[in-house]
Amino acid sequence: MTDQSPLLEGLKVLDLGRIYQGPWCGNLLALGGATVIKIEEPSGEPARGPHGGSTVPFAMMNSNKQAVTLDLKSERGRELFFDLVAKADVVIENFSAGTMERLGLAPELLLEKNPRLVYAAATAYGIDGPDRDQLGMDVTIQAYSGVMSLTGFPDAPPVKAGVPFIDIMGGSYLYGGVMTALYEREKTGRGRIVDVAMIDTVYATLASTLAGYYRDGSASRAGNGADGVTLAPYDVYPTSDGFVAVIVITEKHWEKMCQAMGCPELAIDQRFASHARRRKNLDELNTMIRAWTTTRTRGEVSRALRDAKVPSAAVRDLAEVVADPHLRERGAIQDIDHPRVGQITVSHSPLRFRGVPLAPLSPSRDLGADNHEVFGDWLGLSEGEIESLKEGGVI
Repeated sequence: MTDQSPLLEGLKVLDLGRIYQGPWCGNLLALGGATVIKIEEPSGEPARGPHGGSTVPFAMMNSNKQAVTLDLKSERGRELFFDLVAKADVVIENFSAGTMERLGLAPELLLEKNPRLVYAAATAYGIDGPDRDQLGMDVTIQAYSGVMSLTGFPDAPPVKAGVPFIDIMGGSYLYGGVMTALYEREKTGRGRIVDVAMIDTVYATLASTLAGYYRDGSASRAGNGADGVTLAPYDVYPTSDGFVAVIVITEKHWEKMCQAMGCPELAIDQRFASHARRRKNLDELNTMIRAWTTTRTRGEVSRALRDAKVPSAAVRDLAEVVADPHLRERGAIQDIDHPRVGQITVSHSPLRFRGVPLAPLSPSRDLGADNHEVFGDWLGLSEGEIESLKEGGVI
């Protein structure tokens, strides 16, 4: 049975997010059916690029939202924001710590205006602690959290991850905080201030490496291999036309991999009879595996290991991912014709609810495109009042 109603229908969200972290949280809420009003300074948030237009990253973070502009540094802008807050369920922001307080819009003041409000703030280092006022972006958090020290090869400098995963992870945690607070509100009728620090979201990702750190103090870059855990094989292997990532977790996987390579005798070879022994003889093991992979195409190696049910995957480039039939059939990625950046493929929400269809995607809106609708419908301002706000630079 299919329920056609969006799960978050009726939820009103004010999204002050910028670039990735806050906007991704707002995007998840919008794709869940909430009414999300993206509020930007009159010149537009930084991710729009020059002249308040749009970029591909902006388009990917801001589907299904309405767009208004508001100068929160002006007295009239703050008054209008308070009026919007009185009608909202959620406020999202990812300014540096203390910014909203300096604007006279501290979350405690907003909850006085609307006691049912869920206020969700994402910062780099949190609202307390010695690093509270340190500026942070994804790449600097990768450095500070230890992730960068663990990425790359032992004989080369540290390397950042190729994508801003901490920004997106932080936005996802923020979404979880919003939903947890909304659940509490159902029971108590009261809102809540939610704080998520990017630095706090990272430590759990270090679990495998911390195993080695607590075992013998090691915490070095391992390239594409495994550091801190004793799994073997665990690496990225070259083929005649690319690379394939392989991880063997159980002895059954190892037995199946030996069969796929046409070397079933290796499964009972005492040099490779356990993870510990395979790690001890890792150079020899990898030489044998590469001798098999390099004489075959990426597709041949991938199919052989997939058919043998060995955890593995081809290393794919962006063109392959954008065209991926699995993601497309599931609706996880979809094409849109964006009025600013043209035909692009964007992500839908990773959150799925059985019986509830995915919401149709609508492109991110032009800067201030919904000023008249939101300030008119939400706050009851007349056309003349809205034009006056525009002339005064408030919107």
